[in-house]
Amino acid sequence: MLTDSKAFNGFAVDDLDAARRFYGDVLGLKIEVMDEQHGLLTLHLAGDRDTLVYLSPGMTPASYTILNFPVDDIDRAVDELSARGVSFEHYANELMPQDERGIMREGGPLIAWFKDPAGNTLSLLQER
Repeated sequence: MLTDSKAFNGFAVDDLDAARRFYGDVLGLKIEVMDEQHGLLTLHLAGDRDTLVYLSPGMTPASYTILNFPVDDIDRAVDELSARGVSFEHYANELMPQDERGIMREGGPLIAWFKDPAGNTLSLLQER
């Protein structure tokens, strides 16, 4: 039934202007305001993977990573985003040991987590 449906994902934010600035200016993504009155943005991601961002006052941030950005060089990406004011998360967890920059270098891919202005968790990933 849904085999040919062009499904897409979306997530909530509590401040559309802050989201627009963060995703457009800080992360450098292509964004489109679909409907400002109803609080709808589209993130135009590489590979034709559009993502809906919608205004939901009083929303609760997701308790998981909502968006992962594969990168070729995680150290360079962390440096560039840090220079733009992004803070990387540090989790006190033996299962996810991170270096002083917030990069987990053990196990699977290299990964560093950060949050958007609404508190949603995003990540940078570098395959080994």
